[in-house]
Amino acid sequence: MLVFGTEMHIVTFMFVILEIAMFFYQSVYYLFRPQDKSRLWYTILLFLLIIYNITGGLFPDPEINLSIKAQNIIAYGSGFLVACYFPYYFYRGFGLRKLRFHAIYGVPLFLIAPYVVFFVIGYWVDENLDDAIKFGTFIPFVYAFVVLTAILRAIWIKYSKDGEKRDIVEMLAVYCAVAPWLSMPVLSYLHVSQLTEVLFTNTGFIIITIIFIRRSIATARRESKLLLEIALLSCDEKLIEANGKKFGLTAKEIEVVKMICQRLKYKEIAERLFISPRTVDKHAENIFNKTAVNNREELIKTMSYNPI
Repeated sequence: MLVFGTEMHIVTFMFVILEIAMFFYQSVYYLFRPQDKSRLWYTILLFLLIIYNITGGLFPDPEINLSIKAQNIIAYGSGFLVACYFPYYFYRGFGLRKLRFHAIYGVPLFLIAPYVVFFVIGYWVDENLDDAIKFGTFIPFVYAFVVLTAILRAIWIKYSKDGEKRDIVEMLAVYCAVAPWLSMPVLSYLHVSQLTEVLFTNTGFIIITIIFIRRSIATARRESKLLLEIALLSCDEKLIEANGKKFGLTAKEIEVVKMICQRLKYKEIAERLFISPRTVDKHAENIFNKTAVNNREELIKTMSYNPI
């Protein structure tokens, strides 16, 4: 069943509406809390999925004032783009450091390069889409199994670290989320219907969303507990300076920490130090990295800790 006289299936349209709504909600939430980087990676994934579903649903359509050749290049390009981002999302969003090579170097070599050579250049020159699909998806098809193995191994290592309680439910959920996305080259090669492709690929998105919501709830609970703990902490400047030196903070960063411990907002800190809010945000990011914390509440607790 198609919608509005286009080539887009109603199921594709429903996913697009859902993802657009979630994209705006997550974008506003991230603007409110820019230090939440996992939300940023998830929001980017949402944006790419929206582009993928829209282009895959609408193209190719002879009624659209754009050549069929260009429509196919765009449609397949959006699919490749999502597949390219997926290893990076797991690398940054889930902290799977073992995926660094694939996220930064493997994707350009084994996904972007074949797309440019066979779909952008080859298909544009000879206009043979079947050949572009056959040759352009072969390397990504093989590479998909390499990435799948690397992701599964990275997940196993992360959830099997000594001293950490293994979350079997989340680990299995991540496994299930991986498979649909890495099957995209196979789906392209087999010329499956739009409905089949949308249902199959968006299953991974649904699983990732469930994992993301589950993690967000866990994070919110930890932050709530921290807020109760730091409410009783005093702002001891000498203790902050001592801990600041221990973590290798600069004099300016220690100043920023003191004001964060006073519960001042970044804008207020910027006004007091006569610097831009962007500079304060950069200082805060450096402070979080040096002290290995994820938010202001954890920072206040860490900097107020007296080992004696």
